[in-house]
Amino acid sequence: MKTTRLTAAQAIIRFLGQQQIDRDGRRQPFFAGCLGIFGHGCIAGIGQALLQYPHFRYIQTKNEQASVHIAAAFAKASNRLRTFACVSSIGPGATNMVTGAALATINRLPVLLLPGDIFARRNVGPVLQQLEQPYSQDISVNDAFKPVSRYWDRINRADQLMTALPEAMRVLTSPAETGAVTLALPQDVQAEAFDFPAELFNERVWYVPRPEPEKALVSRAARWIRASKRPLIIAGGGVLYSEAHQALANLAKTTGIPVCETQAGKGALRYDHPQNLGAVGVTGTFAANRIAWEADLIIGIGTRYSDFTTASKTAFQNPKVRFINLNIAEFDAFKHNALPLVGDANAAIQILTRSLRGWQVTSVYRRKIEALNRKWDKEVERLYHTPTGLPVSQAEVIGVVNDFARPQDVVMSAAGSLPGDLHRLWRTRDPKGYHLEYGYSCMGYEVAGGLGIKMAAPDREVYVMVGDGSWLMMSSELVTAVQEGIKITVVLLDNHGFQSIGGLSQAIGNKDFGVRYKQRHPRTGHLDGPNLRIDFAANARSLGAHVIPARDIPQLKAALAEARNQTRATVIVIETDPEKRAPGYESWWDVPVAEVSESAAVRTARKDFEVAKQKERFFL
Repeated sequence: MKTTRLTAAQAIIRFLGQQQIDRDGRRQPFFAGCLGIFGHGCIAGIGQALLQYPHFRYIQTKNEQASVHIAAAFAKASNRLRTFACVSSIGPGATNMVTGAALATINRLPVLLLPGDIFARRNVGPVLQQLEQPYSQDISVNDAFKPVSRYWDRINRADQLMTALPEAMRVLTSPAETGAVTLALPQDVQAEAFDFPAELFNERVWYVPRPEPEKALVSRAARWIRASKRPLIIAGGGVLYSEAHQALANLAKTTGIPVCETQAGKGALRYDHPQNLGAVGVTGTFAANRIAWEADLIIGIGTRYSDFTTASKTAFQNPKVRFINLNIAEFDAFKHNALPLVGDANAAIQILTRSLRGWQVTSVYRRKIEALNRKWDKEVERLYHTPTGLPVSQAEVIGVVNDFARPQDVVMSAAGSLPGDLHRLWRTRDPKGYHLEYGYSCMGYEVAGGLGIKMAAPDREVYVMVGDGSWLMMSSELVTAVQEGIKITVVLLDNHGFQSIGGLSQAIGNKDFGVRYKQRHPRTGHLDGPNLRIDFAANARSLGAHVIPARDIPQLKAALAEARNQTRATVIVIETDPEKRAPGYESWWDVPVAEVSESAAVRTARKDFEVAKQKERFFL
């Protein structure tokens, strides 16, 4: 048997460079390269291997968590058909990636994590940054990755890679089980040599199938749909990952069944498709939420039914409501006691469409849906273009960016009040034109995620919309954008604090305690003094970006035009009024309120909470 003598780290990089993925006959490399920061736990291993194999691109990031965010965004924008590996040193470098791992796994996005680890041979322990436990020598901080990884392994011998690497690829390329894959790499093992079989480094193709659901269940689902009076489709991220948007549009058009969208599924239909009711749930439109309330059949396609989608199990109030769940993941297909159609969304929607040939919703129901679609669009127009004075409203800023962006451009965000307003108000015109990380809603994802999207889709303009809270969490990857010559446009909204939680705090009777960027007041002792004076434009300029301050809507429009002509990362800073909020639309979110309090406002909020909670349902 022919062998190749390599270090464990060299073997990993050689192997990763040979992995191809194929769906529908389109083959491409699965890995776009490696992101990360070197330290003593990886520089002599993975670092040396990346230097030796320059064709496997290395990108120097500025924060290990951000590395994983870039990789996750890249994978999401690539419909999970490509990703990056992420390397870190041992200790704090590794644990910085734990949050990113949770984000990737919750959002079902493939990311390979290669954290350095403590010495496998142990004789020099405790090494720098080693966590010691008196009851075991086989624990390191990398064990913290176990609950947030889809696959986890520690490579204590170089020859273990021959079984670990294929298993890692099996999970990474699975449309049902993908997420973060962690291979903890002791720093001594990374540098150790082994005679690997040459076959390990042959090109390997991983085929992504399109399994079809059980025929008998499809027939039953068709009978349920034909018998329904008020069916509703909930389109989740699975629609986009399987590239089923056209199949869904055809199903909605031929049957008249209305469609609403989760955060991950937004863009499954164009905003002006007559059957598109827009966002559903806590951040939903009145159009979608009204229809969901009375629907007698929910057809969930590629959704995991988060509490925002179901409005904490209050969205569906028809006492006879039933569920059909079409999902590649069996775990999600069975939720809500549903009729489970386990299979690929694109293939299954086409099969279901054929099973429903000749059937349509009633003309009355269709007209109602189309009227709600038009009525909601008028509400969006009102919020976009009704002047509110200075500082401007967040909805006005979204409207200006939406009007300026081309259909193929991408808007992205992750945390704060922006995701809710974007979910309701952004007019999607392209399946990949809307990118929200809302499974984990991780502050700090935005700038890093923007890089990942742009690397996956270099021909699209990427508009990163971020509040000042998330910006201060992690804006460091703007330096990476400048370093790599990656052009993104960041629209930074200065609203003086954590204003999403500010609105929530007011709703539960807490006023806006602890959420504003204010100085501590000497009389009250609280953070309720004057606003902090933070120069975000100077901050962004110091990181190497082109910066354009804007005060009002005309200046914002001019700034966007200037940004489009830039070739480097650009940041537009505009102040917004946190009290000029877009309304909520006939939905509710379960955030428990203190059961006893000296505050009258809290007691009132508790009474309202107890009333609303009665609408939560079990679907048995």
